Amino acid sequence: MEYNELMVRYGELSTKGKNRRQFIEHLRIDIKKKLIKFPITIKAGRDHLHILLNGEDPQPIIKKLQTIFGIQSICKVIRVDLAIEKIKKASLFLAQQAVPYSKTFKVKTKRINKNFSIGTFALNNLIGDLILENCPSLKVDVHQPDFELTIEIRKDAVYLYDNVIPGAHGMPAGTAGKVQVMLSGGIDSPVAAYLALKRGMRIEMVHFFSPPYTSPQALAKSKELTKKLIPYTGNSSIQFIAVPFAKIQEQIKVKVPEGYLMTVQRRLMLRLADKIRAQRHGLAIVTGESVGQVASQTLESMMAINDVTSTPVLRPLVSCDKNEIIALAKKIDTFNLSIMPFEDCCTIFAPPQPKTKPHLIKAREYEKLIDVEQLMTESLNQLEITSIKADQNYLTKEKPQILSLL
Repeated sequence: MEYNELMVRYGELSTKGKNRRQFIEHLRIDIKKKLIKFPITIKAGRDHLHILLNGEDPQPIIKKLQTIFGIQSICKVIRVDLAIEKIKKASLFLAQQAVPYSKTFKVKTKRINKNFSIGTFALNNLIGDLILENCPSLKVDVHQPDFELTIEIRKDAVYLYDNVIPGAHGMPAGTAGKVQVMLSGGIDSPVAAYLALKRGMRIEMVHFFSPPYTSPQALAKSKELTKKLIPYTGNSSIQFIAVPFAKIQEQIKVKVPEGYLMTVQRRLMLRLADKIRAQRHGLAIVTGESVGQVASQTLESMMAINDVTSTPVLRPLVSCDKNEIIALAKKIDTFNLSIMPFEDCCTIFAPPQPKTKPHLIKAREYEKLIDVEQLMTESLNQLEITSIKADQNYLTKEKPQILSLL
């Protein structure tokens, strides 16, 4: 006997109303694309989806399912007919598999099919006695068992499983519309992009680079960070938009008082990101900001910077502390890339004492000292747009050559 199906539960999708079918169909298509190389059969239902394994090893399939947003949990299932002898046989098989790593057990019956001849408690007792008789090392513990056998009796069949594997949760990729993510080379913004994907957003990356002050490796590092997110998108690539920013930074450094360098610089970044969003029909801008983490992320700074747009600016990390962000970065495998010592444009022109509580009126006045429209037009005319793909390498093993030009 072996597991012959995977049961995939939707979680949040099950609470949707009249558009539930659209969300479920979107998830089904995502799963089908992700598992295209496996000879399996997918059957979507109202509150869960079944994957018939057709003899395939379930572990590689489960690993891929855990990267698909919209899935609450995955169970390896033995499906049998509505016959008590077959239920007993499958139950005993699962219990015997659990003996080497379990001391206690519990039987939990979900009798969705109320016409089944044996009641819930009677079936719990019947299967419990069977396990006790044939697996004497196991003892009953209904509160914290090492092994919990679940028996779901549905109209079409009986489904038995002993483990619930967590999924990625969230909403299916692309169901919430397109956004532009402001991607630096640091720890935070890739995590913010991941959380945007979790809520069903389709992402494009906007990265500011400042040659010759920043190296080609710094740009390549951001492309590699983008590549790490592809498994969660439901697609085979992510659009990466590199925005030249050196000339703007040079003008700001010359003309704006030191304390407001960072504020005016971030205002220009947000202006450019918003122009790109409008050109590419995005619905919002996503950043990796967390309140109070650095000088540009105080509420006063956020207000002074956000002043340049009425577009929604989404900050998925706004209430997270650094340890929480690092934990997520490690989970999605971006952390080690993020801490590589390549300078980015956010740090090379950073003033020693930036204003942590900039005044909005002053920020507006200092911004007028530079030719905003001309500089933005030049930058937008030189965008470099790349389709980042999972099978390409962007970061070579060369040592960084950071130029000391400041």
